Amino acid sequence: MRILFLGDIVGRPGRHAVTERLPSLRERWRLDCVVINGENAAGGFGITESICDEILQAGADAVTLGNHSFDQREALVFIARQPRLIRPANYPPGTPGRGAAVIETPRGARVLVVNVMGRIYLDPLDDPFAAADRELDACPLGAAADAVIVDMHAEATSEKQAMGHFLDGRATLVVGTHTHAPTADHRILPNGTAYLSDAGMCGDYDSVLGMQKDEPVRRFLQKTPGSRLEAATGEGTLCGIAVETDDATGLARRVWAVRLGPHLEETWPREWD
Repeated sequence: MRILFLGDIVGRPGRHAVTERLPSLRERWRLDCVVINGENAAGGFGITESICDEILQAGADAVTLGNHSFDQREALVFIARQPRLIRPANYPPGTPGRGAAVIETPRGARVLVVNVMGRIYLDPLDDPFAAADRELDACPLGAAADAVIVDMHAEATSEKQAMGHFLDGRATLVVGTHTHAPTADHRILPNGTAYLSDAGMCGDYDSVLGMQKDEPVRRFLQKTPGSRLEAATGEGTLCGIAVETDDATGLARRVWAVRLGPHLEETWPREWD
């Protein structure tokens, strides 16, 4: 199976990069499953129903979220009727939506997609390790699922790495999101799980984390109230990770970083071309 995971979509540049490039990539690379984090897709803060539909229509099989899941209040309502929009599983009981979903690929494979959120430097939610353990116990790799993708939305690299090792051998891919800067540590862990500390963002890298530069820089210099953060408007770059699995086990066989667009050195799975 061929899997593509793309990091946080930030504003219009990220959305445009996805809608313009993903349809052809899906065909060119013969992708079986595409998962994208969309928690910053609406101007950098949350997601709307129309934007979620746009991402899915472009070729995503599922959209994961994070600490901005409900910044757009309409998400409190439409998440209940969109089974492919997945918020962190460790939100408190009663939170709208779901923290995991089984996606059926066009070829009939079953892919469990799980979203959890870290607690270090973020909102103190329930234990993400217990939440991930619960979801994977309910739909184990090799039995109920042909592949398992875990989006670990977290600030601390240590917490992300710990999740990778905690789930090594039980998940196809554990990938970090949230920091909007792609890391260079993509690899396959000892028991067969593909891992990346942060997928980076789909957005304009001539920015501060996808936002126009002036206001973030001013805040660091002056520490006083100012204007609202606005998403950058330049050309977007796609960032993420590509994984090829062993169909017999659902574990990873090969893994590549993906960066397509300006400002960053481009890389992609050339073996798939």
